[in-house]
Amino acid sequence: MKTNFDELAGAHLTDTGVHFCVWAPHADEVSVAGDFNDWSREAHPLTRGDDDRWRGEVEGAGAGALYKFVIRNGDQELWKNDPTARELTNSAGDSIVIDDAQFDWADDEEFQMAPWNELVIYELHLGTFFRGENPDTVGNFDNAIERLDHIAGLGINAIELMPVAEFAGDQSWGYNPAFPFAIETDYGGVAGLKRFVKACHERGLAVLVDVVYNHFGPSDLDLWRFDGWGENDGGGIYFYNDWRATTPWGSTRPDYGRREVRRYIRDNALMWLDAYHVDGLRFDMTFYVRSVDDSAEIPEGWSLSQWINDEVREHFPTALTVAEDLRSNEWITKDTGTGGAGFGSQWDEQFVHPVRKVLTVGDDTQRSTDDILRALAYRYNDDPFQRVVYTESHDEVANGKSRVPTEVDEIDQEGYWARKRSVLGACLTMTAPGIPMIFQGQEFLATGHFDDATPIDWELAPHEQGVTRIYRDLIHHRRNLPALRGREFEVLHHNPDDKVIAYSRGYGDEQLVVVMHLTNATRDGYRIGFPDGGAWRVLFHADSKVYGDDFSDAPVIDVVAESVESQAAQHSAQITIGSYDCLIFGKCL
Repeated sequence: MKTNFDELAGAHLTDTGVHFCVWAPHADEVSVAGDFNDWSREAHPLTRGDDDRWRGEVEGAGAGALYKFVIRNGDQELWKNDPTARELTNSAGDSIVIDDAQFDWADDEEFQMAPWNELVIYELHLGTFFRGENPDTVGNFDNAIERLDHIAGLGINAIELMPVAEFAGDQSWGYNPAFPFAIETDYGGVAGLKRFVKACHERGLAVLVDVVYNHFGPSDLDLWRFDGWGENDGGGIYFYNDWRATTPWGSTRPDYGRREVRRYIRDNALMWLDAYHVDGLRFDMTFYVRSVDDSAEIPEGWSLSQWINDEVREHFPTALTVAEDLRSNEWITKDTGTGGAGFGSQWDEQFVHPVRKVLTVGDDTQRSTDDILRALAYRYNDDPFQRVVYTESHDEVANGKSRVPTEVDEIDQEGYWARKRSVLGACLTMTAPGIPMIFQGQEFLATGHFDDATPIDWELAPHEQGVTRIYRDLIHHRRNLPALRGREFEVLHHNPDDKVIAYSRGYGDEQLVVVMHLTNATRDGYRIGFPDGGAWRVLFHADSKVYGDDFSDAPVIDVVAESVESQAAQHSAQITIGSYDCLIFGKCL
C-alpha cells in the first residue's frame, strides 16, 4: 500500500531537500526553523493553501535534520513540534526528519501472521520487560530482541506491545501519547521499532501495537492550542472545546467530528501497519471514543472507528484490530455494514473478571463452576474469536490489583496454592474458545503488581521451570490441536458440589475433552461423559510431578468410554482427577 498522508502533512524528503506541510487554520504566518537555517524564524516562511495547510520546501535539508514550526497568531509566537513527526530528540525537544528508505526490511514482506483462531498473544511493556545488563535504565527494543527466543520458545506467535508512541519523560505505561506519530526515543525510536518487528517476524512472531485515541497527552502536548486558538479553556483545533473534551485522563479528547482530526487519527492507524509492518492494532479503551460516559454518546467517535476498520480491512486485509471496550457490547465486533464498529476482536470482561474471582477466592466451596462455564461459553455474534481471553493484563495486575499468584497467596506468592491456581487460570485460558493472551512474566509466575518503574524479575525463570513448562505444553496443544482452535464448545459434565466440569472442544472430526477440577482434592473413579465411545488418550495432566515436585501426580491413565449415560452424554468413563487439575483427553483413532 502507498499511503498519502506523508504527502499531506509533516516533513518529507525530496530530490533537493525537505518539503514541509502543517495544518494551522488560525495562524497568520507559519515558518519552519531548524538546524539547517540556524533556527531562524524568518528564513523559510511557508505558504498557506486553500485547505489551511502551510507548505514549503527547504533546499539542502535532509534526513536527520532538526526542526520546529514557528506559528504566529496575533501577538502569539508559538514554537511547535510537527504533529506528524515520526521521531523527536525527546518529548520536549525537536522534531527530526527521517528517511524510511534507510532501513533494509529484506524479505520481511513475506511474513504472514497466523490465522486469528491460531493466535496466542504475549502482552509486553518495553520499559520493564528486559533491561539488559543495566537494570537502572529503561528497557528498549534492542533489549527486548534479546528475549524474543524465550517468547518464541513458549510457542507464542504474536506479541502485543503496550504503546510505544512518544510520551512525556522516560518511564510510562505509554497511555499518555504526547506525539502519536513519533516512536518513543528512550525505546529506540523509528529504527529500533523496525529492528524489533523484523526480528519478531524472523521468529514467526506477529506484532500488534497499542494505539490511544480516546485522549492525547496530557503532558508535553504540542497539539494543545497548536495554532494559538482555543475556546472554553479547551485545547484548540485538535480537541473538543466543550463538555465532550472530558475524559478520565484529562480534557484532551480529540475532536472526532472534525475532518482534519479524523484524517490525522486514521493516518496514524495506517502508519503503524504500513511504515512498521506491524500485523495489528489494539485500541485503548474504545468506550471513551464512542462516549463521554454511560449517558452521553459520541456518534462521530463510532463512525471514526468504523472508517478506520474499513480502511484497515481494505489496505491490510489480514491485520487484526482489537478493541478494549470492556462493556460486553457485541456491536464493537459486528461488521460495519450492519452498523457495527468493525473491530476484529475485543478484550473480554466476561472471561477475565469471573475467572479471576473464582481463582482467587480463598475457600474451595465458594468457587463457582457456573461462573466458569459462563466465562468459557461466552461469545460475541456467535463467534468465539471475537474475544481475547486472559487472566492477567497490564490493567488486571495494577490499579490496586496484583498478579494472580499474589492475589491467591500474598504471604507465599510462589507456594503451592499460588502456583496451582495460577496454572489453573492458564489451563482455562488456553482451552477456552477465543484468542488467548498472557502478560509478560506470567509464564514464570511473576508476582506483585505492574508498574512502569519495576522490571519483571527474570531470576524467577530458572526457579519456576515447572510453571513455564506448563505454559509451553498448553500453548503447544492450543496451537497444534485443531479442536482447541475450533468454534465448538459443549458442556459434558457439571458438578457444582465437587467443583468438577468437563467440556468438549471440536473442529471437524477431531474432538477433545477437557476436565477441570477446582478443589484441593484427588478424586478416584470419578465418572464423566464423553462425546463418543472408545479409547481416549490423556494428552495433558496439570497435576503431574513434571510440573512441580509438590504436585500430587494422581495416577491418570487413558480410558475407554462405555455406553453408559452420564448427565447429558451417552458415553462415559471413570477417571482419576488430581488437585486443582486440568486433564485433556484426545480420541484415539
